[in-house]
Amino acid sequence: MIRRNLVVLTGAGISAESGISTFRDAGGLWENHRLEDVATPEGFEADPDLVHRFYNARRAQLHQVAPNAAHFALAALERAWAGRGDFLLVTQNVDDLHERAGSARLLHMHGELRRLRCAACGHTHRHEDEAGAHLACPACGEEGGMRPDIVWFGEIPYHMDDIAAALDVADIFCAIGTSGLVYPAAGFAAEARHNGRGCTLIEINPNPTGAAVFDHVIAAPATRGVADFLRFLDLEEDA
Repeated sequence: MIRRNLVVLTGAGISAESGISTFRDAGGLWENHRLEDVATPEGFEADPDLVHRFYNARRAQLHQVAPNAAHFALAALERAWAGRGDFLLVTQNVDDLHERAGSARLLHMHGELRRLRCAACGHTHRHEDEAGAHLACPACGEEGGMRPDIVWFGEIPYHMDDIAAALDVADIFCAIGTSGLVYPAAGFAAEARHNGRGCTLIEINPNPTGAAVFDHVIAAPATRGVADFLRFLDLEEDA
């Protein structure tokens, strides 16, 4: 069997089908808040209580949603791919729906809602409940510096070295439910295209981006498009 390395990137579109709100409207506001107020280090410094309230609401929403067919299909794909080559799932989403569906080879490049990070020492830990500016870091004891473990505007996404290494050896790259507008993720397809391995690139999106870099476009929501992708890989029965 010829080994083929597979990298999958997921964006907001896959979670939207589970009822996860993107919180961002056409005017660029998140729940009537300016992005600068709730999604930047400066916003957190100016009003940490506001920022915590915003992310507490997003964290609470996770209790009301469940993984959809696309999440479960990608977890099944990961299992079916064992022995065929390397597999990596990269998500721009900060929810935990991929984990709840069973995905294991997974990187959250923009952080996770159910984690907090200490601005003083960098320690991160899982946090299920409401958070506030009063919290003390369980590692260093510093109070007032626990922030959502979310990559905000102007910050460097997580796991970039690991993602770049995977793209460098990818034989198949699939982008699912992502706008293709937010960098650095928007550049992943081009990185895979130019890795010298003849990488095949697939986009799954109900409103395709129109990017010429993709070889195949599945114009469908993730819940239907991932099933088509499995058929494209001849894995429908295996997964």
